[in-house]
Order: sequence, then structure tokens, then C-alpha cells
Amino acid sequence: MLSLRLDANLLLERGPLHLTGLSLTEDEFLEFCRQNDALQIERAASGEMIVMAPAGSESGQRSGELLRQLANWNVSQGDPGYAFDASAGFTLPNGAQRSPDAAWIEKSRFDALPADDRARFAHICPDFVAELMSPSDRLTSARDKMDEYIANGARLGVLIDRKSRRVYVYRPGQDVVELDDPASVAGDPELPGLTLDMARIF
Repeated sequence: MLSLRLDANLLLERGPLHLTGLSLTEDEFLEFCRQNDALQIERAASGEMIVMAPAGSESGQRSGELLRQLANWNVSQGDPGYAFDASAGFTLPNGAQRSPDAAWIEKSRFDALPADDRARFAHICPDFVAELMSPSDRLTSARDKMDEYIANGARLGVLIDRKSRRVYVYRPGQDVVELDDPASVAGDPELPGLTLDMARIF
């Protein structure tokens, strides 16, 4: 079993750490994440691990606002699904293990998973994913990740670039819609009635 604790302060100074050449089972990867639970850790379909420092205070506040709006919408619709924060990990069909900043899964899909799978990095792609770019994120990498979500079953994806005040909206089989400084972003028809108030997120 891999035992490795990483320094969050070093990652804050140097940016994300990319680890290759480590062939970890799902149990070993989960244990590695537990050993470094203060960090954000994902694993690409290739097996490469991406280790990121915790979000800065401002980014965390905006991410929290994004999740609040999503969760409030879910409650207003009678709880048709579950909202997840960035600490939740999901194993996509291509084998990648991702943790979007905010996600939503239809209740019947998530409840159908075995209980032991729901307690781990559940083998499911969220219906909706939202990523809020941090200052160190590269747009090309962020857009590649959104393409991956859509290719693996997400019905709606929203990528938010706060620096440029731009939002990219992803749907299967459609061109990406680029919105410049939008006042709001609607989730219709996939998430009827969801409207993200971008003034509170930017």
C-alpha cells in the first residue's frame, strides 16, 4: 500500500503536482486520498494523478455559493436528486476519478448503486457537473476535463472562468456555448428551473 503524505504549502507555491508511473488499485488510490485529505486529488483515465492544493479562501467562497444555488434548486424541485461538493469523487466509465466543484445526480440513478460503492468514489458520472477555474488552472486542461465528463455521460456541464468572466456550457452532441459576462446561466431543459446567479459566483 502506497504511503505518501504531501505538503500542501509546497503545492500552493508550485501549483498542481502530476504523478505518473504509479499503478494503484482503486483501494490504494482511495487510501492515498485519505492520507492526504487536505488536498484535492484526481486520477486521469491514463492513471496519472493530479494533486492540487486546497482552494483559496475566495475560490472556496465562490464554490460554496455555486453549491448553495444548486442545492437550493434541488430542494425547490422536491429533491429529485442529490447535490455534491468538491470533496465527492466519482469513477467515470473511462476509469478516471474526478471531483467536480459541484455536481448533481438524479436520485434514482444514485440510489441504484450498491451501498459500498456509494461510500467510495462511486462508479457513476454525474448528470450535471460544474467546474470553477482557480487562478492556476489552464483553460485547455479545464475544457478537456469538461469534454471528458460529457463523453462519459454528463447531460450538462458548466465551466466558469472567473478571471475572464466567461462561462462555457456543454451538452452532448452540441457545440460548446460560450457566454461572455452572463448575468445568469440556465440549466433548462436538463435541470428545469435551475438558474445560476453569476453575479454571486463571479
